[in-house]
Amino acid sequence: MKASIARHAGEGLTRTAVSGVSVVCAATTSEPLCAVVEPTLSVIAQGAKQTALNGRTFTYGPGQFLVVSVDLPVIGHVTRATAQEPFLAFVLELRPARIAALLLETAPAAVSGTEAVDAVPTGLAVSDASPPLLDATTRMLALLDAPEDSAALALGLEREILWRLLTGPQGATVRQIGLADSRLAHLSRAIRWIRGHYNETLRVEQLAALATMSVSSFHRHFRAVTAMTPIQYQKEIRLREARARLIAEPGDVAGAGFAVGYDSPSQFSREYRRMFGVPPSRDALALRETALQSSI
Repeated sequence: MKASIARHAGEGLTRTAVSGVSVVCAATTSEPLCAVVEPTLSVIAQGAKQTALNGRTFTYGPGQFLVVSVDLPVIGHVTRATAQEPFLAFVLELRPARIAALLLETAPAAVSGTEAVDAVPTGLAVSDASPPLLDATTRMLALLDAPEDSAALALGLEREILWRLLTGPQGATVRQIGLADSRLAHLSRAIRWIRGHYNETLRVEQLAALATMSVSSFHRHFRAVTAMTPIQYQKEIRLREARARLIAEPGDVAGAGFAVGYDSPSQFSREYRRMFGVPPSRDALALRETALQSSI
């Protein structure tokens, strides 16, 4: 795994010619960075990384994997990497349609009772990778050196990796990604709405209806999956979008706040400082200076 990733990865995340597969390489540790991660599997080959979700910290290293089941705003950073032994990881997009097709073909082996529909797993989990999962991942990476084989073999290897996940310690979480009637699928609709309409007024009653749940059930399940309330989730998305806007236009603090849904500049500055530790104007200038230096 390490050799294959090192051959095909640039610095950071590199998308490969195999659909849904990316590789990651980092020669140094990194500062905590904000990102919104989508449903993915990450298998670590070398080094270590730490990801925080609303105060909950997940640390993972070689031989472990991270599963993300819904779109989540996280803070992540590489904690162990050197030029001689860089951080290396394999990343696979977890596509609901591919999981659903596998479930239909293998039921009831991959689904037991009503657990897959009614259970609500967390949105992010770390486990040790089994030898069969590592073996399938290694063979998928080998296709990067044999592109002529990819069209014939990649889909089968993706199915094998998904099967190892479905029958492993995070099987309940992965099953819910592929089940249209699962709690996770219903919550994902509400989460996608918030991401697409972060600058609009959030009405929990409408989100609960979108997720086909009562308001109290929606609150409970949303928090179980995302580790935050719907309002907190929207605030995370708003402030991260505002930060991205301020990097491009550091002088327009009020405009950035207004664009992401804040009517009060003082509230925007207060909540921005609470999240990022510095006022938006100062943070924007520092980020822009860092970006300029890294481009020289």
